[in-house]
Amino acid sequence: MNTQIVFTQKNKAELIDVPLSELRDDEVRMETVISSISCGTEKANITGDENVSISQSNITFPRYSGYSSSGVVIAVGKDVKELKVGDRVAASWSCHAKYNTLKEKDFVKLDDSISFEEAALFHIGTFPMAALRKTRIETGESAMVMGLGILGLIGVQFAKVAGAVPVIAVDPIKERREKALKFGADYALDPMEEGFSDKVKKMTGGGVNAAIEVTGVGAALDNCLDCMAKFGRIALLGCTRDKNFTIDYYRKVHGPGITLIGAHTLARPQEDSFGGWFTQRDDIKSIMKLCQFGRVDLKAIIDETYLPKNCQEVYTRLITDPSFPVVSQFDWRNIR
Repeated sequence: MNTQIVFTQKNKAELIDVPLSELRDDEVRMETVISSISCGTEKANITGDENVSISQSNITFPRYSGYSSSGVVIAVGKDVKELKVGDRVAASWSCHAKYNTLKEKDFVKLDDSISFEEAALFHIGTFPMAALRKTRIETGESAMVMGLGILGLIGVQFAKVAGAVPVIAVDPIKERREKALKFGADYALDPMEEGFSDKVKKMTGGGVNAAIEVTGVGAALDNCLDCMAKFGRIALLGCTRDKNFTIDYYRKVHGPGITLIGAHTLARPQEDSFGGWFTQRDDIKSIMKLCQFGRVDLKAIIDETYLPKNCQEVYTRLITDPSFPVVSQFDWRNIR
């Protein structure tokens, strides 16, 4: 049997025993150590939001989440070539579960210097990594990250490593702005403050060259457009679950030559990486090297860690508390 967190109905999370699937020839089974919470996606899932999948729009339960995790390989199918039992791995498209059984391509073997905690952020870290790559940011260009949830906070670190200067972090929540300053932002601004776009343009000498929009909210994109330099590029990373977008495209996009880039994490090549467009596996390997050589610190951004048995309490807090921790994880070494 397996033990898994399941959203059994709207606003209800349960830790339940489920059948353990049979291991296929091309699959790897991982005993999970850490799984990371993706606040926006998981809140949308548990509250019954219809816009949680590009291909599906109907509201159904049960639902599952927890797609970024790490652990130890405990079994491999006979066609598995690169991994063996005992390997420490980061997993993509996993679930909040004691055991995750996935294709070999969904795992990346970890360097010995990498902790399970930071490795459990590798897959979700590929989202802002891909968005930043698509902007084709150049060393010395200015960058802005609009929205400082888990994706935005990681994106701030990546923008700094990529050589962007200044890096401007934007969020209405003061604590998030303070955290962004601690982890690489040169400035942190409240988008609701008077004269916001004028301040950004002054800080950047005329406007932002490249931006990552992480909120998925129309008003935030509109705000972001007001801050851009001519020929600026904006990667639309945040899932646009709110369809209410009213943009003056003629004056804010068409006229200044702004490029809007679809940056959903599935909009990437599956096999071969090329300039600005990396595969998921290659992005994970890049993030691992950044951690290995001390360029970024993903472990330090983790706010809280929970026991899986407390999942209902955790998700109730996620649903109701605007100050829910930006980066939080489940530790599966002690399930109950």
